[in-house]
Amino acid sequence: MNINKALDKAWEGKPFKELAEAPPSALAGVTEKDAELLAQAFGIKTVRDMANSKFFKWARAIVIAADLEE
Repeated sequence: MNINKALDKAWEGKPFKELAEAPPSALAGVTEKDAELLAQAFGIKTVRDMANSKFFKWARAIVIAADLEE
């Protein structure tokens, strides 16, 4: 699986296990300042923390429900 477009150049080619423990700034479009703000506001320090955040899960659930709503 090639996810390089989703990653900052410095993180391309890294194994998924390493990416899961990387800072959010490893994701393309997330700056180091953004990562600092995520850590301060929500305690998110890794990509794993971001994926497991209740706020991200809630947002995803709302969008899925909205897309399925009749």
